[in-house]
Amino acid sequence: MTIRILPAVGDPDAARALAALLGQLPDAEPAPAVADSTALLNALAGAAGSPVATQPPDGGAPAGPAAAVQALPEVVLVHERIGPVPALELIREVALRFPAVGVVLITADAGPALFSAAMDAGARGIVGLPLAYDELAARVQAAAQWAAGVRVHLGGNPDALPAPTGTLVTVTGAKGGVGTTVTAVHLALAARAAGRRVALVDLDLQSGDIGSYLDVQFRRSVVDLAGIQDLSARVLQDAVHAHHTGLGLLLAPEEGERGEEVDDRAARQIVTALRSRYDVVVADCGSQMQSANAAAVELADVALLVTTPDVVCVRAAKRQVRLWDRLRIRKAEDTTTVVNRFTRHTEIQPSLVAKATGTQVARTPVPAAFKELQPCVDAGRMQDLDARSTVRAALWELAGELGLAGAPAVRPGRGGHRTRPMLTGRKRKALTTGAAPASGTLQGPPPGAAPGTGTGPAGRFGPYDQAGPYEEG
Repeated sequence: MTIRILPAVGDPDAARALAALLGQLPDAEPAPAVADSTALLNALAGAAGSPVATQPPDGGAPAGPAAAVQALPEVVLVHERIGPVPALELIREVALRFPAVGVVLITADAGPALFSAAMDAGARGIVGLPLAYDELAARVQAAAQWAAGVRVHLGGNPDALPAPTGTLVTVTGAKGGVGTTVTAVHLALAARAAGRRVALVDLDLQSGDIGSYLDVQFRRSVVDLAGIQDLSARVLQDAVHAHHTGLGLLLAPEEGERGEEVDDRAARQIVTALRSRYDVVVADCGSQMQSANAAAVELADVALLVTTPDVVCVRAAKRQVRLWDRLRIRKAEDTTTVVNRFTRHTEIQPSLVAKATGTQVARTPVPAAFKELQPCVDAGRMQDLDARSTVRAALWELAGELGLAGAPAVRPGRGGHRTRPMLTGRKRKALTTGAAPASGTLQGPPPGAAPGTGTGPAGRFGPYDQAGPYEEG
């Protein structure tokens, strides 16, 4: 969202210093400063009543108050030495006449008495003198978000929804070693390939491995943001590593004991700040529940629980779901379970996992094919996994199922019965008699093969690859 800022500063030196800092703010459009209160009120009235705001392009009737609200700047900065109207009186006048504008007071006295008086007058924040970039950025962004929310209710800009707007996806393991980090990494890569701005956060604070999987050594971590009250854009940018794949990485600390510094309040603040800057935020929550990743699961738009199709892991998934329910973190029906390392011949099918845990089960299971993953895991370059890999294809299809990427495509040879080609009488006769079928038809089993098997388009036995994903129907 572009933030239009109108400064009202009577002191030329202060105006120049303010303009220099405003020019560094991301997504900001500062206007030239006005010198007094009269000029400020005239500028706001002119913007609200300008022909552009009140007259539609076709020359019809005036567009009404909605367009007038849209033409106003989101933020007005009022210096304490503005005149001839005193600063607090000017703030009260702007708040009464233009309620969709967020007003911020710039003053050298940031004490509680002035703060209370400014809030009573209608200000949305106070910036102390001398000016500091981080404080100014935080106050401007907060006032802009408030103004955007007011304009939604006034009908001035339905598309400018207040932050946060990004989708938060948490990936939690039923137990250790079920593939949580691989799932989180490839969901983030799939979303990035779809053109989204993606942040990948490692909330497995004691033993996070995202840096190892993506071959990243970065001295900043999520712990560096824990003690900061106002997470400005610059602070967030310093802590997030810009990976060459286009992902923004917020890593776990190297010293696992420092993970205790990130509590639920800090986790909520960090996640909210990331959602205001990225379209998709994927959080690897590991398998051990702490206050930080529990807060992330509670805030998540999509909460994934990764399990493998064995009795021990499914029981662990059931315990995790019951834990979330007891602590009122998340209900079972609001959780999606992903079945990893799946083969067609496993005794525990996705329907049984859904029945045992009470959760929804993703339609796309992930096949058991560690040989495809091992070279990339050992090299620490998970992003280089071959596009032909069945694991990568399943995870990216899962991203499409969750709405993080494009719609999942139907892979050849793995569709339902309605998508398979019908056999003509000649082809059926060739299969039953053992004669060579015509070119492009399905071939019968080779000598020595088990009854009922055949070779598909890829030359594998059976209608499904034993290591491939399972689909019902």
